Amino acid sequence: MGRGFDTVPAMAARKHLDLVIEPWFSIPESELGEAASRARGPGGQHVNKTNTRVTLRWNVASSEAPNARQKARLLERLGARLTAQGDLVVHSDRTRSRARNREYARDRIRELVASALHEDPDRRPTRPTRASKQRTRKTKTLRSQLKKSRGRVKDRD
Repeated sequence: MGRGFDTVPAMAARKHLDLVIEPWFSIPESELGEAASRARGPGGQHVNKTNTRVTLRWNVASSEAPNARQKARLLERLGARLTAQGDLVVHSDRTRSRARNREYARDRIRELVASALHEDPDRRPTRPTRASKQRTRKTKTLRSQLKKSRGRVKDRD
């Protein structure tokens, strides 16, 4: 592997499937770019000689996976993490193993995209129940009586 980004199909020795984000959404393997580079940190000679750091790149802007609405949502919610070309870039150098770093990077992309695509359900407005209104009224009455009892003491003379 060179230092450039190889497309995943060119790396046929690896047998990974598409990156499944949700049951209804997945990123085709052909759209993921991967590069390996030297990791940092401890590891002695191993870390100095091997390319175990994995960088995954997915171009959200030109991807065929999301529909127009999903793509707009991804571009909006991931905007700060995207490059000028619209790439989502994730690095992983947690472990000394390239395969495990690849899985960590795939998991991170999965988390980022899933959280960007998540839509909170619309709130259904509700009204207070009769019992809750009565409890509120009772509490207010008790509080009012307590405050009235704090008034000035009158002389009986």
